[in-house]
Amino acid sequence: MNPKLTSSQQRTICSQLGRVKLQLLYKASIHGFTAAAFHQRCDTRGPTVSVGYNASGFVFGGYTKQPFSQSGQYVNDDQAFLFTFSGEKLLKYPVTGPANAVRMIGNSGPYFGEALVLVHGSQPVVYNNPGNYYNFNAAEMHGNDLNLTECEVYQVEETTEMEKPWRTVIWESETRTELMESIKSYKPTVSSVSQSRVLLIGPVGAGKSSFFNSINSVFRGHVTSQAISGSATTSLTTQFRSYSLKAGREGKPLPVILCDTMGLEESTGSGLNVDDISNILKGHLPDRYQFNPSVPLDSEAPSYRKSPVLKDKIHCVTYIIDACKVSIMPTKLEEKLEAIRRKVNLMGIPQLVLLTKVDEACPLVKEDVRNVYKSDYIKEMMQEVSTRLGVPLSCVVPVKNYSEELELDPNCDILLLSAVKQMLRFADNYFDDISDQFSKMELKE
Repeated sequence: MNPKLTSSQQRTICSQLGRVKLQLLYKASIHGFTAAAFHQRCDTRGPTVSVGYNASGFVFGGYTKQPFSQSGQYVNDDQAFLFTFSGEKLLKYPVTGPANAVRMIGNSGPYFGEALVLVHGSQPVVYNNPGNYYNFNAAEMHGNDLNLTECEVYQVEETTEMEKPWRTVIWESETRTELMESIKSYKPTVSSVSQSRVLLIGPVGAGKSSFFNSINSVFRGHVTSQAISGSATTSLTTQFRSYSLKAGREGKPLPVILCDTMGLEESTGSGLNVDDISNILKGHLPDRYQFNPSVPLDSEAPSYRKSPVLKDKIHCVTYIIDACKVSIMPTKLEEKLEAIRRKVNLMGIPQLVLLTKVDEACPLVKEDVRNVYKSDYIKEMMQEVSTRLGVPLSCVVPVKNYSEELELDPNCDILLLSAVKQMLRFADNYFDDISDQFSKMELKE
């Protein structure tokens, strides 16, 4: 039985209710648009979220902590509310008469006050009467379309943290120090290269520039922002930037360069041009190259690097994906990422995925970032992004960038530094492959 509510909608509802998940009890298209079917599956069960769907595309319903019955009585519930979705946003209509919050009627589905009834009179219809113990605008809630195409009731269940994290992280200051030292002392396995170049690719607003700023902050010892970052609908990065990180303010350059690109956008002719990617991977693009979304760089352009060497090329590609948007990734964007992935695969460059904003995606992680590998939800998102981008789960790493904080958090640092360490390991795989190819060529000669 598949829920019609998207995982994003489920998460939005759950965020109103605490540390919970939704379990589907009743689905009218399977069990029948009848009061009998509803009561058989839902009586004595609570708390619940009841959801109606109509042909006009509205998703609306109500929450009650009280278990359903057929007593004919009203029950008191001061936490009950009605709701509707406006895009991804939840509009809530709290109960105004808690003593009459829910009525336990035998010949109807979920019955909220006298204001909203789903599967009214055992029919696929809605009874609607705003102002009776709940105030709402009918046009806003369901567009005045009172015919149901589907009705679902979910039980709200407490979620417990996983007893055991599914990836092991030692959350101690020594771990942070060890990670920083291993990054500082890293040397690429090829002597002609002193710094591994990692290309960051991702949709607008996923957190590419913020990731660079966050890593920079960790090594500077305080939150800083050198790369332009923020929330916008079009890319804030318009140039190709190669950022060298330093170990401290006056410190030596670190052995990793993070290359920031323009954000990917759904529509053609906007955001990063997929054809520019090949030039970046091969090392033809100079630092501060100004992107033109509609035209890729021409090999005759004065800024084109005609004979790049190994140190100019990209040694690892990292996709930056917002955890909150995995399940609602537009098809066009997925197709662009797929086209890029194919190009990268052909060139034999290792690929990693950073899942950002894990704290915004999961209340457990917002509470404590150390719960990141105990969260069922984050694991699901990582599995989904692994499937969508066609990379193994072992290549997906969750991080939380610094965005609003003024001080560093050692646990966030551990996630961020682990991501950089993984990038360097992947770059080493690339150098090893290159060395193997050279060895084979020498043997042939």
